Amino acid sequence: MSRQRIAIGQWGKISSKQVTPGRFRAWARYRDQDGETRTVQAFGTSGAQAETRLRAALHERAQSNQSDITPATDIATLSTLWLAEIEAGGEVLPQTLAQYRTDVEKTICAPHTGIAGVTLREATTSRLDRFIKRVSAEHPAKARRIKTILSQMLGLAVRHDALDTNPVREVARIKGTKKNVRALTLDELATLRRRVQLWETGNDDPDKQHTGRPRTKGLLDFVDVLLGTGARIGEVLAIRWESDVDLTTNPATVTISGTVVRLPGKAADGGGLIRQSHPKTDAGYRTVKLPAFARDTLMRLYLNATPTADDLVFPSAAGTLRDPHNVRRQWRDARGEQFAWVTPHSFRKTVATLIDREATTEDAASQLGHSGTAVTRKHYIEKAASAPDLTDLLNQLGRHAGT
Repeated sequence: MSRQRIAIGQWGKISSKQVTPGRFRAWARYRDQDGETRTVQAFGTSGAQAETRLRAALHERAQSNQSDITPATDIATLSTLWLAEIEAGGEVLPQTLAQYRTDVEKTICAPHTGIAGVTLREATTSRLDRFIKRVSAEHPAKARRIKTILSQMLGLAVRHDALDTNPVREVARIKGTKKNVRALTLDELATLRRRVQLWETGNDDPDKQHTGRPRTKGLLDFVDVLLGTGARIGEVLAIRWESDVDLTTNPATVTISGTVVRLPGKAADGGGLIRQSHPKTDAGYRTVKLPAFARDTLMRLYLNATPTADDLVFPSAAGTLRDPHNVRRQWRDARGEQFAWVTPHSFRKTVATLIDREATTEDAASQLGHSGTAVTRKHYIEKAASAPDLTDLLNQLGRHAGT
């Protein structure tokens, strides 16, 4: 009769015998994680001591082979292990990792409202679905991030055999409010420029005298480069004179080679403003040709520039990296109520819409640094309110066509 097969992580009968006077050996067959069965042994001055040492060795061996994640592991512990794994992998951008940590701490493991204490065996689809829907009721965009994070976390649990399947897979789709893409018309752009110019000079409200700190200058120069490149706000703030701008060619060019981002947390903890040495995506690294108005703006800025340590085109007043959040705040003050819908990203949509209508969607995607046209078409191109003039083409369908 064959011996009963030992389960992985378990051992068989412990045996012992005296090998020399005052020296005893204890041993047992142990089945490792690779499925192989091996003999584990220990020695002592007596049979009891040898067996005690053997049991300790067997327990230690089983513990070292055991996964850190089991069905009894709670979400808080799992999140710590997951964050450590993706940080060690080095494939996630620092600001993305910081956002993950914030979402885990402030939402998934938030006191009283989160699910930190839920164990993996309790992390059912229905329980996760209810949690994500609660988040979605207030913040649909955040709920989509939370769903992605939980899916990756529980995917880690599946890989460690703590779960058979990922319960997030069947969580209901998060419905968001569809936003129509809106681009600026040429008339709106001209009016907006005049509005910002009046604001910068303090003449936007004739009945009210401006007091306090001087208003920010140069917002229209910044807008010129946004419109001339189609770049993101952080990408424009990261442009350097020597490395990225070439005003000697015709047309002049700008290379989008990085972006300015803020890492959450205090500076001592690795937070703060940094110039990331690559754009948001791989396709975002690109050289764009400048229209004449953007070239002229950059030429004027270059001739009047004060050198800074980072050689930035748009530095802060102190000559350091300029914070995108500050630029957005200054822009909100300057644009006025009439253009409350216009953000710096609106200029990127305006560029994409114009190129799509006058050239091709592929050209628009290339200008914006997209790897394909799907994102460009869905999120950056304003849908035409009226059909183009196709009357000459449609005349072929008339009753007298061809006669």
